[in-house]
Amino acid sequence: MIILKSSYELDLMRQAGRIVAQVHERFREMVRPGITTAELEEAALQIIEREGAIPSFKGYRGFPAAICASINEEIVHGIPSPERMVEEGDIISLDVGAIYKSYHGDAAITLPVGEIDEEVRHLLEVTQRTLETGIAQSLVGNRIGDISATIQRYVEGNGFNVVREYTGHGIGREMHEEPQIPNFGTPDRGARLQPGMTFALEPMLTVGDWRTQTLSDGWTVVTADGSLSAHFEHTLLVTDGEPEILTKL
Repeated sequence: MIILKSSYELDLMRQAGRIVAQVHERFREMVRPGITTAELEEAALQIIEREGAIPSFKGYRGFPAAICASINEEIVHGIPSPERMVEEGDIISLDVGAIYKSYHGDAAITLPVGEIDEEVRHLLEVTQRTLETGIAQSLVGNRIGDISATIQRYVEGNGFNVVREYTGHGIGREMHEEPQIPNFGTPDRGARLQPGMTFALEPMLTVGDWRTQTLSDGWTVVTADGSLSAHFEHTLLVTDGEPEILTKL
C-alpha cells in the first residue's frame, strides 16, 4: 500500500534527510587517497548520533554497518573495514540512512578519489544527471513507469547500462515501503503520483553489462563483468508543484 505522509511526518523526514545530507558533506571533505572505509563509517556514526538519530542500515536484515561503502566495480552494500582503503583513481559509492524519531532519510553519492580519468568522470556525471532526470519526472499525475522509462532512456542514450535487480523505493516509517521504482520500464504504467508520497530514487549505472553477483561476504554486490559502477540517490517528496528533495542541505 502506498502511504501518503502528513505534515508532521514530513517534518520528521526533513530532519532525517538533513542529517543524511550532513553526512554526505562530510564524506566530500574526507574522501582522498589512503582513507579507509572504516574512517568514513566512524564519521557517519558521529554525525548521526550527534543529531539524535540512529543509522538506518546497521542491523537491517543483518547488515553490519551504518554505511554502504562500495569501490569501483562494487555496486552497493560494500561493508566498511579498516582494511578497505581507497587509492588514487578509484571511485567510491557511499550510501547512508538515518532514522529520526522513527522516520527515515536515505541517499547515496559516488565520489572520485583524487584524479580520475575522463571516462570515469563521465560515468559519475551521467549517473548524477540520471537521478536529476528521474526527480524531474516525479510530478503529480505522472506514473511510476514514467520515472522508470525516463531513467532507462537517459542512461542507455549515454552509452551506459542500468542495474535491474535493485530499485528505488517508498520510504517513511520503514526504509523500504511501496512503491518499488525500477530504473527501467515502460511509460504510463504503475501507480499515479500524488502529493504526500515520499520515495527514494537511486539509479545504479554500469559501464559494462547490467548483470550482478554477490560476493562471499553475502552482502557486497558487484558487476558480473567487473566493469565500473556508480550510484546516486535522494529521498524526495511529491508536492503540488516541483518535487522536494529531502536529503539536500
